[in-house]
Amino acid sequence: MGQRKLSLYGPSLLLFAAYTWPRPRASRRPRHGTAHTHPSTTVKTTTIRIRYTRTLRYRPPRFLLVHQSTMRPTTTAALLILSVLAVAALATTNHEVEAAVAALPRGATRRPAPAHGNVATAAGCSPRERDALLTFKAGITEDIMGLLDSWKYDGAGPGQAEEEADCCRWRGVRCGAGGHVVGLHLRNVYADQSNDYDFITSGYDLAGEISPSLLNLTYLEHIDLSKNQLQGQTGRVPEFLGSLQNLRYLNLSGIPFSGEVPPQLGNLTNLHYLGLSDTGINFTDIQWLARLHSLTHLDMSHTSLSMVHDWADVMNNIPSLKVLHLAYCNLVYADQSFSHFNLTNLEELDLSVNYFNHPIASCWFWNAQGLKYLNLGSTKLYGQFPNVPGQFGSLRFLDLSSTCNIDIVTTNLTNLCNLRIIHLERSQIHGDIAKLLQRLPRCSYNRLNELYLSDNNISGILPNRLDHLTSLVILDISHNKLSGPLPPQIGMFSNLTYLDLSSNNLNGVIIDEHFTSMRSLKTLDLSGNSLKILVDSEWLPLFSLEVALFSPCHMGPRFPGWLKQQVNITYLNMSFAGITDRLPNWFSTTFLNAQLLDVSNNEINGSLPANMEVMTTLSRLYMGSNKLTGQIPLLPKALEIMDISRNSLSGPLPSNFGDDLVLSYLHLFSNRITGHIPNSMCDLHHLVYLDLADNLLEGEFPRCFQPVFLSKLFVSNNILSGKFPPFLRSRHNLEMLDLASNDFYGGLPIWIGELSNLAIVRLSNNNFSGNIPTSITNLTRLVQLDLSNNSISGVLPLHLSNLICMKKSGHCDIVMVFDRYSISGRYGRNVGIANMSVDTKGQKLYYKLPIVLDIVTIDLSLNYLTGEIPEELTLLDGIKNLNLSWNQLSGRIPGNISVMQSLESLDLSKNNLSGEIPSNLSNITSLSRLDLSYNHLTGRIPSGGQLDTLYAENPSMYNGNTGLCGYPLRRNCSDNSSASKHGVEQRRERDSEPMFLYSGLGSGFVAGLWVVFCTILFKKTWRIAYFRLFDKVYDKVYVFVVVTWATLSQKSGTR
Repeated sequence: MGQRKLSLYGPSLLLFAAYTWPRPRASRRPRHGTAHTHPSTTVKTTTIRIRYTRTLRYRPPRFLLVHQSTMRPTTTAALLILSVLAVAALATTNHEVEAAVAALPRGATRRPAPAHGNVATAAGCSPRERDALLTFKAGITEDIMGLLDSWKYDGAGPGQAEEEADCCRWRGVRCGAGGHVVGLHLRNVYADQSNDYDFITSGYDLAGEISPSLLNLTYLEHIDLSKNQLQGQTGRVPEFLGSLQNLRYLNLSGIPFSGEVPPQLGNLTNLHYLGLSDTGINFTDIQWLARLHSLTHLDMSHTSLSMVHDWADVMNNIPSLKVLHLAYCNLVYADQSFSHFNLTNLEELDLSVNYFNHPIASCWFWNAQGLKYLNLGSTKLYGQFPNVPGQFGSLRFLDLSSTCNIDIVTTNLTNLCNLRIIHLERSQIHGDIAKLLQRLPRCSYNRLNELYLSDNNISGILPNRLDHLTSLVILDISHNKLSGPLPPQIGMFSNLTYLDLSSNNLNGVIIDEHFTSMRSLKTLDLSGNSLKILVDSEWLPLFSLEVALFSPCHMGPRFPGWLKQQVNITYLNMSFAGITDRLPNWFSTTFLNAQLLDVSNNEINGSLPANMEVMTTLSRLYMGSNKLTGQIPLLPKALEIMDISRNSLSGPLPSNFGDDLVLSYLHLFSNRITGHIPNSMCDLHHLVYLDLADNLLEGEFPRCFQPVFLSKLFVSNNILSGKFPPFLRSRHNLEMLDLASNDFYGGLPIWIGELSNLAIVRLSNNNFSGNIPTSITNLTRLVQLDLSNNSISGVLPLHLSNLICMKKSGHCDIVMVFDRYSISGRYGRNVGIANMSVDTKGQKLYYKLPIVLDIVTIDLSLNYLTGEIPEELTLLDGIKNLNLSWNQLSGRIPGNISVMQSLESLDLSKNNLSGEIPSNLSNITSLSRLDLSYNHLTGRIPSGGQLDTLYAENPSMYNGNTGLCGYPLRRNCSDNSSASKHGVEQRRERDSEPMFLYSGLGSGFVAGLWVVFCTILFKKTWRIAYFRLFDKVYDKVYVFVVVTWATLSQKSGTR
């Protein structure tokens, strides 16, 4: 890189070297490599070092040698230009050039900086400054990226490299004239590569303390230590920084300091730039800032100024300020008034994300009429603008997003001819879109490039004439209440690259004319409208889209042919588009660069493209709810999310289905896939969500199947078999498990209680047996437990109260893993789209994720459970559906069942429960279904509340309980004792029922045998017929046995 720049700026460097040659003091023969005398010129060997490459030595030719006396005034200007070119030639980035210029000492001559921002000088740095830097390095306890690796000095000697001895060549160090250190550039550059600072900088920044040895750098003008962990043991901003009198630039942003900033920083009277943002400092006094008379740039964003009530007065006392950033500072008002406004030089003001909550017209900054940048986003300002906006002719950027009902519709912005960017999203703006657009700048040289109006209550029809907006590059009016058709004149926006009209009430037809001059369009979002895109089949658009979102606009019935030319598509959503066609044969090749494709919820038929594996960048594919048939082909290797559920795909999964795939979310439910789960799925190591439900899969899971990150497993309604899948052990990320309606068998493992994140367990309609393991009560996040229709026996487990997510007071906030993919909602949708059924209220109801998590359920019906219903069960007062029917439970219904106020469905039928129905059962006001039939309940039926209504809906709810009496039954209760006596008699009758049954069967058998015997004994014709039949059968049996025996003997002898 350095050699390339040298070749580009070589002539400038040569002239620079020639013009700056010093004159000799004496006409003596120079030593080798030094000045060579000439009558009127001086020749010198120049050393140029370029970014750690080899050293080049250059002797200028004679024609470049110029006598100093012949230099004209223009030579000085030429030297200045050439020196700038030299800096550009050797600096690695534009940022380094700017930083080098900023670090130049006033009145000093600088040499160009080599790679990494270092400056080579003839003299090199002084030992005193070198030792100061080494002491600073000694205070650094962590430097994983080796930022300071070049900072080393072992003493002068033959083994010491020149680069190591000269601290001006150390990374991040800048030197000025005489080799003095003037700048330290140690910013954590890795923090600039991501918005998520905490994530990207972990392990990449400097850690330690800022050493007082910097005081020995008396020429230091520039310090940038931002985005590091240099708070030291005290965690405070060092006081000694206020003694660096020559400092012009100080950036400590992103260092997690605590406490107050020392007022000694107010001594830095030459300071131009001060960065204290993202430090977490809670200021109480900032009067020291008023002493910084040269300050032009102040950034204190992401600190707390809530205790500083005079912050605006302090800022007003710094008239040199040009840039002021106070975002996220917990400020509560900006309506101060000044006797004299001093901030006349202010050009950039950021007060975003503060909570002023007062009229915008009362703010002090309307006096700063030289503003070019004004950010008031998320400040809760409201009301009408003052009459001054027209005087802000220099304003280029205006952000009023997330404010409170700003009356922008009546505000006149027509004279703000330099305005380029307007942010008005999420500002509760009401009114007509046509009137609002008329208030925007209307100048002959209109420069408005970006207009953001999304997430408001703007209504009306887009006007036909939009001439003053044709300079727009970005137009976002999404999530409003616009109606009517899209005007064709929008096709004249030739500069438009981004158009978002999604989530409105637009209707009508879009034709070719709407895109007449749109050559630059890259993003088109018309989703969430009722538009019909009807273009000519041979139409070829001028634009090349990268993002195209149309759901649910009508684009069918044929697959849109104009998309064939859109080879740069990265995000395409055409779900609910009314397409009934096949996928075109160019599908895979056209969308070769796509990252997301969504053509779900259409009626697309035919098979999946056979060459899908060529789509090497595709990471998210949604083709669910169509009519696709055939087998699943080879899939793109980069695929992370695939949903082809609710189709008619058939055949087995490919034997190489999981080879080299990085799939995390796989939805194949509701198809006709057959066969076994292939061993190749063992290669899906990144699998998080697997849904194979409602297919015809059989057999067991492969033994090698060990998805470490699995959080959701749905395989219900198949023919899978085997014991409880052993691979689930240690799957601590597992949140949902659905094995219902298969042929699994055996006992439930004790280690199921170790799966602590389980929220839903559905094992119904299998052949599980044994007891319910007590460890299941360790699943504190459980909200649904369905073990119905198995062969489980034993008693209900103890410690049910541990299931805290089934309690109202459980404070259980279940966050599903798929939430981290919610960004797909921007260009597609969230991946949690599966429907789950819950048997409640006597029927099967379906819910979508995450709504299903609100249906708290315990269903243990159709098993062989015994014992009593524990009182502890009633502590789970968040349960909505409790079904214990078709078991052998005995004892009484818990007396405090009324505390389960969330119950909507209670089924205790077909058990051996006895005693009276608790009278407080009628207090459960949410109950909508109750079934207590076929038990041994006695006494008076409680009345009132929900019970009277429930009986009308389900008259059989008390059937099979002959001991019950009172309304609504026709059996009257004379008194409690008679009812109890009647109940005792009822139990005796029921206990005697088996005895009568067995006695009747025995008596009937004996009586029938004697009837047949007596008939044969006394009726001769019957007796003769009986014995003849017996003899005939005997003869046939005898002959069969003899012949068979002879045949077998003959075969045995032959062998």
